[in-house]
Amino acid sequence: MTAGAGARDSLPPRTVKAPRPAAPAGQPLVVLLGDHVVRAAPDASAPRIGAVGARRPLTHVRTTLPVLGESGTWVHVRLPGRPNGHAGWISSDGTQRTSTPWRITVRLSKRLVTAARNGRVEGRFRAVVGRSGTPTPVGHGFIEESLHLRGTGAPYALAASARSHVFQEFGGGDGQIALHGTTGIPGTLGTAVSHGCVRLSPRAMRWLAKRVGPGVPLVVER
Repeated sequence: MTAGAGARDSLPPRTVKAPRPAAPAGQPLVVLLGDHVVRAAPDASAPRIGAVGARRPLTHVRTTLPVLGESGTWVHVRLPGRPNGHAGWISSDGTQRTSTPWRITVRLSKRLVTAARNGRVEGRFRAVVGRSGTPTPVGHGFIEESLHLRGTGAPYALAASARSHVFQEFGGGDGQIALHGTTGIPGTLGTAVSHGCVRLSPRAMRWLAKRVGPGVPLVVER
C-alpha cells in the first residue's frame, strides 16, 4: 500500500432523526469460493483476460466482488488491480451471493470522504489525499479487505482495488491504494500531501472499519 499523511479530528458522523425509508437491496456482491478464470464475455470460449483468486493476499479473507451485471450462468464483476476499474465475466459456479448497503465516496477537491448506507449519508470525514505528483486515482473501485494495523497508519486500513498510477511498487507491495489512519504520520487533514492513499483520523477509521468490509464500492471523484 502506498503511504499518506494527516492529523487532527474527523467530522462527526451525521445522523438524521427523520424516519428511515425501507432499505433497498444495495450493491449486489459475489463471494468467491474458489479461484476463477476471468473472460472477456459470458462464454466459456471467450478470450481469457485474467484470473482472480479465492482469497485476498493480505488477510486471506474470501474475495468479494461487486456485481455489474449477469448473463445466464455468468456474472460481470469489477476486478482488483491494474488497470483500475476493469471488469470481466466469471462463472457463477463456485460463488455465493450477498450484498452491501454501503458506499464510500472520496471527493478529492474537498478532501472529504463520505460514507453512505442505502443512499443516506451516515458519515463525513476530513481526509488527506494524494499530492499532485502522486495523485489518488480517480474512478470506480471497491474495498478488497480490511486490516487492523499497529504503528504507522493505525488503527485500520481499508485496502482498495485501485493501484497508483505513479508507483508500480511501494513498500514491498504493488502500489495498492488504501484508506488508512494517520498514526505516526505527520501532516494535516484537509491537505493533499500523500503518496496516493487517503488518510483519515484514527476516530474516522474506527468508525469506518466497524461498518465497511470487502466488496463495498469506492468512488473517487475530482
